[in-house]
Amino acid sequence: MNSKILANVYRGENVESVHTGHVAVIDGTGGFVLSIGDPSISTYFRSAAKPFQFIPNLTSGAADAFGYDEQEVALAVASHSGEDRHVEIAASMLKKSGFVESDLRCGSHFPFDSATTSRMKRAGEEPTQLHNNCSGKHSAMLAFARHIGSGTEDYESPDNRIQGRIIRCVKDFGETEEISLGTDGCAAPNFCLPVTAMAKCYANLVNPARFPEITQAACRRIVAAMTEYPELVGGSTRLDTTLMRAGNASLVSKIGADGVWSCGILPSERYPSGLGIAMKIADGDDLRARPVVAVAILKKLGILESDAMPDLSPMPIKNRRGDIVGRVEAVEL
Repeated sequence: MNSKILANVYRGENVESVHTGHVAVIDGTGGFVLSIGDPSISTYFRSAAKPFQFIPNLTSGAADAFGYDEQEVALAVASHSGEDRHVEIAASMLKKSGFVESDLRCGSHFPFDSATTSRMKRAGEEPTQLHNNCSGKHSAMLAFARHIGSGTEDYESPDNRIQGRIIRCVKDFGETEEISLGTDGCAAPNFCLPVTAMAKCYANLVNPARFPEITQAACRRIVAAMTEYPELVGGSTRLDTTLMRAGNASLVSKIGADGVWSCGILPSERYPSGLGIAMKIADGDDLRARPVVAVAILKKLGILESDAMPDLSPMPIKNRRGDIVGRVEAVEL
């Protein structure tokens, strides 16, 4: 895959293992600011696609027709942690459009938030589909299907009209026709496309000037909701929430499963046309390499201070009794 080493895993002062991958950072003019590995390689967008799965809902008028507030907009593009607030907002989205939990087709899993999962297990509670990290996205898809008169029983099918509109949106924002489909963990279609196209998606999200005004307004609303409610996009201890809080409304961050991370840097004096960032960790690591390298990229670009997040990048490695015995450290980018 022509991937490059992005992070070294040290035990003591010796490298025990490495994580490789691909990175693309593209500005609003389409020019490369940073390229590592082979960003032309195609991989799945996974949950980093969620803003672009929601844009057609907004441009159709569905969100306004059902009275979505900005917290519900944030949850529609979230990979949330299944905390009580997340579940309540997803339930509200369903109620507003006339659906119930059993209408979802995303499946259930225990919350990503460990405290919530522990509490539920102690109480003998089983998770519902509202606890699924994609329940906001699926609730929004049901509303979209109802609003345009498409089928709601198979809203997640690639043959459903809403999915056709979503695929077109991803192609337009990624400036590519080079997309093939797979099935995501939540059963909705997902998109295999070049890492560069993922970066272009986020560059266009934060600087959508090339699109019609109705699409620009949808982008502005998504960006505003994500930056105002970062705790809804992820959760109490999740990477997206942590990065957006640290960025002080200068960025939107969205992880995807299997080592994917995408980020949009809002236009600023330093980056007048904004930036789109996409990263794929080749071995699919979500917990060690991804956060460490994401922070390193944002530091290199001057978005975060060089001494920011010292407990996350480098990431300490501890043994079973809590001693620090090593670290995960990004290579020089």
